[in-house]
Amino acid sequence: MSSFKIKGGSRLRGEIIPQGSKNEALQVICATLLTSEKVIIKNIPDIIDVNNLIDLMRGLGVEVNRINNSDYSLCAGDINIDYLLTEEFINKSASLRGSLMLIGPLIARFGKGYIPRPGGDKIGRRRVDTHINGFIKLGAKFDYNAREDFYKIEAQHLQGCYLLLEEASVTGTANIIMAAVLAKGKSTIYHAACEPYIQQLCRMLNIMGAKISGIGSNLLTIEGVSELAGCEHTLLPDMIEVGSFIGLAAMTKSEILIKDVSYKDLGIIPYSFSRLGIKFERINDDIFVPEQHHYEIETFIDGSIMTIDDAPWPGLTPDLLSVILVVATQAKGSILIHQKMFESRLFFVDKLIDMGAQIILCDPHRATVIGLDNQIHLRPTNMTSPDIRAGVALLIAALSADGTSIINNIDQIDRGYQHIDKRLNNIGAEIVRIK
Repeated sequence: MSSFKIKGGSRLRGEIIPQGSKNEALQVICATLLTSEKVIIKNIPDIIDVNNLIDLMRGLGVEVNRINNSDYSLCAGDINIDYLLTEEFINKSASLRGSLMLIGPLIARFGKGYIPRPGGDKIGRRRVDTHINGFIKLGAKFDYNAREDFYKIEAQHLQGCYLLLEEASVTGTANIIMAAVLAKGKSTIYHAACEPYIQQLCRMLNIMGAKISGIGSNLLTIEGVSELAGCEHTLLPDMIEVGSFIGLAAMTKSEILIKDVSYKDLGIIPYSFSRLGIKFERINDDIFVPEQHHYEIETFIDGSIMTIDDAPWPGLTPDLLSVILVVATQAKGSILIHQKMFESRLFFVDKLIDMGAQIILCDPHRATVIGLDNQIHLRPTNMTSPDIRAGVALLIAALSADGTSIINNIDQIDRGYQHIDKRLNNIGAEIVRIK
């Protein structure tokens, strides 16, 4: 287990380029199982979760070649389905929630998919019912071994149908799409997630020969095809990183130019930070955040306290609420953060309270932040990263604090952020990785 030693209080200055999208990478890598032809994916981030998924693909028999630091070719011509029952696969996939998205393409092309109950961040209950119910409606049979925590899904053939999803699950929508593209007949998916990750997956599949319409909406129509071909696909920049860097610049009173952000795909993210009073400028496809010593949280039109909450796209992604909460601690004014989707994601605020932040944890889903207006800086402390997004939020807090902090369990941060210490050190941060 590794740790970060962070000397806070430094001003950062320079350019930073967001990594490729983690969430999109996990989906499109799984989608390469839908064809026996070569697929080239560009801008893949070098992070633990993605690298673990690529290892699982190799174990399945996928021919994986790394073209350069961020581009890969994958060819799923000869797949060993029996690998799914090996101890190696079970151990590796159990720690990676993204491995759940292997099932859709596997049952579509090979008629079977096995996986242990997926792991990932400990941020509360994360049901898989949307995935499984979708497969069942398409004609698959589901068996759950409660003693071994193991899922088996098999289908002699999949038949297109009408699906009304019980929740707009991003991974659930992706999994069902990947199963439906090779099903016989037409599938209609209503209440589908429509995040940019899903839009990118659909566009990639259409290039491969799928027939998906309604992209960008919550109503997708899929005409099943018999086979898919190879393609070349480039991942979007990671919008969670873009938001994190906006918050980092404001929190540390720094001047940062965030390059090549694909602004049109950021949705409500820039506006959400502007509601905290953070000023920034769009320059072509870049975001420039100037040095600012004060930022004031807006109120609603009637003067009531601002509330920022998460919601399915085009609402604000829950992955950025941890960062927004941290940034609000040094704003002028008060705000209610309402994390609707996961009941354990706000439990890291005790670490911020130890640093001097004024936060009231109202219940597992809501926290009230009384901003310090940069009049009282956060104190350094020793802490542990509980999950990917809280880990980066704590890193931002430590970089703003006066003194030296330690963050343990940074493998959680490495799961989602590529060489974050080196990249931030390049623009003036002082972060030391301790093995």
